[in-house]
Parts: sequence; C-alpha cells; structure tokens
Amino acid sequence: MNNADFVARDLAVLWHPCTQMQDHEWLPLVPIRRGAGVWLEDYDGKRYLDAISSWWVNLFGHVNPRISAAVATQASQLEHVIFGGFSHEPALLLAERLVALTPPTLSRCFFADNGSAAVEVALKMSYHYWRNSGIAGKSRVINLTGAYHGETLGALGMGDVGLYRDAYAELLRAPITAPSPDAYARERGESWAAVAQRRLADMQALLERHAHEVCAVIIEPLVQCAGGMRMHHADYLTGLRALCDRYQVHLIADEIAVGFGRTGTLFACEQAGIAPDFLCLSKGLTGGYLPLAVVLTTDTVYQAFYAEYASERAFLHSHSYTGNPLGCAAALATLDIFATEPVLERNRALAAAMARQTAHLVDHPHIAEVRQTGMILAIELVRDKASRAPFPWQERRGLRVYQHGLEQGVLLRPLGNVVYFMPPYVITEDEIAHLARVACRGIDLAVAD
Repeated sequence: MNNADFVARDLAVLWHPCTQMQDHEWLPLVPIRRGAGVWLEDYDGKRYLDAISSWWVNLFGHVNPRISAAVATQASQLEHVIFGGFSHEPALLLAERLVALTPPTLSRCFFADNGSAAVEVALKMSYHYWRNSGIAGKSRVINLTGAYHGETLGALGMGDVGLYRDAYAELLRAPITAPSPDAYARERGESWAAVAQRRLADMQALLERHAHEVCAVIIEPLVQCAGGMRMHHADYLTGLRALCDRYQVHLIADEIAVGFGRTGTLFACEQAGIAPDFLCLSKGLTGGYLPLAVVLTTDTVYQAFYAEYASERAFLHSHSYTGNPLGCAAALATLDIFATEPVLERNRALAAAMARQTAHLVDHPHIAEVRQTGMILAIELVRDKASRAPFPWQERRGLRVYQHGLEQGVLLRPLGNVVYFMPPYVITEDEIAHLARVACRGIDLAVAD
C-alpha cells in the first residue's frame, strides 16, 4: 500500500480530531506505517521528525524497547479486569510509585482514561467534598484566561479558548475567570515575577467576593499549553496555594501536559514548592503508549467519602477501562526510565540546545517573543513586532509553517501563530539543529507576504 491508496480509504470512512476535514482536499493527510525514536515513517518511506511528541504524549521515543516489552509481558498475563471490587498488581504498583514521587499530602490515586476525564474527576470530587462536608453552595470553579483543560463538557467548560468552547457555550457551566499570569502580557520592563504578583492580587479580589460559592481553582502550572504555550512564573503557584488555603477552596493542578519532566522538574508544581489538593496526570504518564490518567488527592478528601453505604457519600464515578493493566504496565516502565536514567539532567542539555538554535529569532521582525520552560519552546509570530499586533487568524500563517515542515520531513503543528517545539526526550542535539533550521525557514516563508 502507498500513501495515496491509504488516504483514499481513510477519507472514505474516518473523521479526524481537531480538523476541518475539507482541508484534506488540498492539505495532505499523512498515514504513518511505523515509528522509531523521534522519527515517523509513512507508506511511501518518507520520514518525519516528531517535534511535538504526537500531541505531547511521547516521552522516550516511538517503539521504545523497554516500554514495548513491559506492555507485551503484561498482555500475556492480564489485559483487563473490572476495577470495581477487583484490583491487580500493575495498578497497585503504579499508585504506590506515584504517591512516593508526589508531595506527601497526595496519598490517594483515582484512575481514569484520559486527561479530560481526569479533570472531570477532580471537579466532581472537589464539589462533592464540600457537599459531603456539609458546606452548601460551593459549586463554582475559578479558571484563568487562556486556559484549556480538555474537550468533554465539564472540562471544556473550565477552558477559555474560544476556538474550542464557543460552539458549545450553551451546554457548558460557566466558570469565574481570573486574569492569567501569562508573562507575554507583561508591561515594558516588567518581570515575569512582577506579573505573577499583579495577577495574584486579581485572584485575591475574586476570592474575596466569591469564595463562598467556589469549590476550586484550576490551573495549568507554569505553561498554558493549548492556549498558545503561554508561560508564567512559579511565584504565582506559590501565592495561589496560599490564597486557596486562606479562602478555603481547593487547588486543582492540571499537569496533564506539563507533568513528567516537560518543565524541567518531574512535576511543574515542584518549582513552586507546593502541593495541590488534586493533581491531574495523563499524556506522558504511559510514555505515549496507551490512554491512562490518574488524579492524586489527599486523605482529607478521601475521608469525606468514606462512610457507610446508606450515607450516599460514595464517589460513584467510573470508566470501563479504569486502571487498565496494560496502561499501568506502560506507566511503570516509563517511571523506570526516569528512575534508572539521568532524564532530567539530559533534558537540561537538550533544552539549552533548543534555546541556542533559536536565539537569533529574538531579532526577527515578525517574532514577538521566543519563550521557554524546560522542554517546551514557543515562538510567537506577529504582523508587527513593535506593537505585537497579531496576524489575522484567517490567514493561517502557522499552517504555512506546518506545510513547510511536512515537505522537509518535520512534524510541526503550530497553535495558531505560535510555533513550538515539544519533542521526545530522546531527541539529539543534531536533530534539534535540523528541527530549528526547518522551523526557521518555514517561519520566514510564512511571514513573507
């Protein structure tokens, strides 16, 4: 089979996510036959460097031998079993490992299927906790401008990216939205830390007015990924934890995209020295192999649900594939790699290489900012550098970068006019140099007219 044959059959039966399918009348759909390391290969034998970790999930390369072997071994023993009233070793071992790796206050693991489901679990647990505790009326959530927390209705309702939520607004429960500490919005001469302090004052004002009706604040620590890779100072997390304690609301840390080393530490919250009340994890949890998510929470939350059956205080939330043994086995193998290899140390060198290869873009007339947090680097394209006036979204400048990348064998998938690098941790410095060359040339072509 070649690419053309595959694509013809695909477009006859499939509906792809986050895609205007009519685009594929002129925009190539790329069928992938195999992967190895940071590379993907199509049916015509062309290779593509996966610069975005296949939607941020792949940590240690495609067809990683350690993870593949763990999944294969598990598949020969137990593929799945109901998780209500039953359990199995991979889930137990994974929960023990996660509890040991996260702050001491996070002592309970609740498994789910994907990131959106994890957010739903945390939202429901928070609301239900206050209800079980006899505190009425705490049913609202505070989110941030530019937030993204998933696509299911509860998670989508906590987002603030119009592209995803506007069409479904009538179905969604409206949050209370606080200004993001996004450092891109800083005043001239203002530091990232100063933006964080200014936005903490805004959050305090909201909590002063609304804490009585708020169950939780939800945040993507350090990087708002789908909102355009917008980044903020860790001081905001430190201050937010203090505010949540002061006003008696929960803190939900959505580390679905930023967990497992993406920001330079195993978990982003470590950089602020805080523990959330709910920690949502997915994506890199299984190294990009299988859908799995987990919400870690405190014993205080757990005890609010622990009662006689007749009390009707149980958390009755379930997914058919909760705690799937294959996913847990992949996750355990992923954690083994972190435990036995200097992953975070290597990532610091790789992050520095990404910074070096893009440093010259700071002076580019159509680039407002090159920003970076750990293994996430973002390049903001603008029509006018001085005013930071954006290109009209209808011009799809980022798509031009994507097209150029495919032509040159690099998978880049910009978020609007934000080009970003978020590669697997097994990328080499030479591959980073190649990635940067292709991206920079694509940017030049995208802003040329």
